Amino acid sequence: MLILADAQKAYLAFLDVNYSYRFAKQMEQFKSNSVLGYRTAGSRAEFETGELLFHEMKRIGLTDVCKDAFTLDTWEFDHARLSFKDTGGTVRRFELGGYQTNFHTGGAKKFAIVSAGKGTAEELSGLNVEGKLVLIDINQRDDWWISYPVYQAHLHGAAAVIAVQNNGYGEVDSTALNAQNIAGPADAPAFSLSQADAHLLRNYIASCGGEAAVLFDASSTVGFDGTSYNIVGKIPGRDPDSMLLVSAHYDSYFSGFQDDNAAVALMLSIARSILASGYRPEKTLVFCAMAAEEWGVSNSKYDWSTGAYNEIFRVHPEWAGKVAANINFELPAYAHDTQDVIRCVYEYSTFLNAFVSKVPDITHLYPDGLSIVSPVMTWSDDFSMAIAGVPSMVNDFAEGSYMETHYHTQFDNDDAYDESIYRFHHALYGTLLLAYDRCAVPPLDFVPRLEALKDRIDIERMTQCGANASGLILSVNRALTAAELLYQQVCTLNHHYANALDSGDRSAADALYAKSRTLYAGLLSAFKFCEDRFTRLGWHDAVLFPHEYAQLNLALLDGALRALNAGDVNSALDHWLHQIDTTWYAYYFDEAVCRHFTDYVLHQPADRLMWGAGRICGLVDLVDVVKSLLRKRGGMQNLKSEIFILQNAEKELSQQLIESVSKEIEALDFLSAQLQELLKS
Repeated sequence: MLILADAQKAYLAFLDVNYSYRFAKQMEQFKSNSVLGYRTAGSRAEFETGELLFHEMKRIGLTDVCKDAFTLDTWEFDHARLSFKDTGGTVRRFELGGYQTNFHTGGAKKFAIVSAGKGTAEELSGLNVEGKLVLIDINQRDDWWISYPVYQAHLHGAAAVIAVQNNGYGEVDSTALNAQNIAGPADAPAFSLSQADAHLLRNYIASCGGEAAVLFDASSTVGFDGTSYNIVGKIPGRDPDSMLLVSAHYDSYFSGFQDDNAAVALMLSIARSILASGYRPEKTLVFCAMAAEEWGVSNSKYDWSTGAYNEIFRVHPEWAGKVAANINFELPAYAHDTQDVIRCVYEYSTFLNAFVSKVPDITHLYPDGLSIVSPVMTWSDDFSMAIAGVPSMVNDFAEGSYMETHYHTQFDNDDAYDESIYRFHHALYGTLLLAYDRCAVPPLDFVPRLEALKDRIDIERMTQCGANASGLILSVNRALTAAELLYQQVCTLNHHYANALDSGDRSAADALYAKSRTLYAGLLSAFKFCEDRFTRLGWHDAVLFPHEYAQLNLALLDGALRALNAGDVNSALDHWLHQIDTTWYAYYFDEAVCRHFTDYVLHQPADRLMWGAGRICGLVDLVDVVKSLLRKRGGMQNLKSEIFILQNAEKELSQQLIESVSKEIEALDFLSAQLQELLKS
């Protein structure tokens, strides 16, 4: 029996980053769009890539290789091309990117095209766009998501929107195209055009007096209730019912080298190196290539992570309670910042901080070293895993400039490949997987989540509205005491178990392992309870504790009311109201647009909301107030009606905060009892 250090050394000896790179490149051969790439949800290209992965898993020696089928909405983006002859007689032909919408021209078809600024309600109101193409600028980081101007134009009868990234994404080059999950209805078509091509097109439109004729040839198809497949293979462990899960997604925009070919190849390479090293795991190691991460449900705010959500909630719900940890990979062959980051659930931050403290110096790769942050966020598959009860983590990829420059563009290719970073991530996550394997029970520490909850208690705000702040703090402290004792017990058990394995005393290790099964299940059950009771989402997908929703909005309402009572409409609008829920969109889009994108969250079946179902705490609907205040800017106006509405919203939120705190106290007391019971096991 190998000691852990020797097992990790043997794993590292068999690493082959060249294999990983070659396989990542091999995945590029399957394309929905012959020019741009795209391997979209439920498409033929995604299926063919899944077949490649299925056979590769078998070839490298994984067992029980299977294709887990699930139902989703599908998207085939074959092409979108626009052409015209400019006033100088030059024929211009542009290749466009696509969004998950339906649009078929049946070959090149003549359209009128107009430019509509940012595509706001005000800008569109002065244009006749019926049956026309509408060219708009968009910055999805600083302004709004693509779905809003697209739906606004759709309500005005536009044939389709052509969006040009004006910073936010695709900043790498003026020729960059961009694609994102549309988060809107399939019958509101949208495509993307580069800044360079848009410059030529705008000049042509201007030369034609503000409306021009172009030829447009597009084929983009959304299908409903299709089928896709997650590809799964295993390295059997001594215990088939205790598992570790490694995952990455294999659908992509454009060629998707970083996002997420390199991640899938990293996952397979880890499996291949473990097999080659001869290591026999204690737990069963499961490797899952997820389909449909980029998109998979039409007309839903939560339209990504479809494959992962289906895998854990519908195909293998029994994995929750068995999987001790999920290591998920995204964009792993590039240094996104001066610091490397593992983003994990709160409960794994303590273990991971101890693990990375022993990682050799990496300042030559990351000058600011390696850090651990929590919680997991909604932008990758690990969030779906976490809320199902599988403690998860991901190599964090959201910091740094790459997301604003290369991400989701045709420049996501191997030009940005960094072999040294890729090699480091092979080493880091492979050895981490082996470290988790030598734990008898999941090394979950509930202290960080409880401390985070405590840090986000605004005692003054709670007291003002009558919420039981002192009771909440008392309950948190009780739970903290139990959590601290429990983690000490977990560490002691795992330490003795690892020592038994390292010393070759299999009988002692097996005895410790057998005695710890109740604790193993109980820890995962307590983790699932925490996710169920303490993980909520804001309207912009920020992960919140339940009380934070009302607490944050009350602070904003308070500021807005103070401004309005002083007669300062501008301050109310510019500093306070726009931060509340979806109110920002009311400044720029019609009521019907704003309502659509709140109603489809509040009044849609949970199966269409997937990982967002039940996570939104409510809605402060201020569309009418904002519209009214916008009309009253700059003049002496009677503000009584707006103040009255905000005061009522404040009363409702105060009551909601009281109830949220009460429910959190109840949940914390239950968790304390759970943890106390586990201390006896």
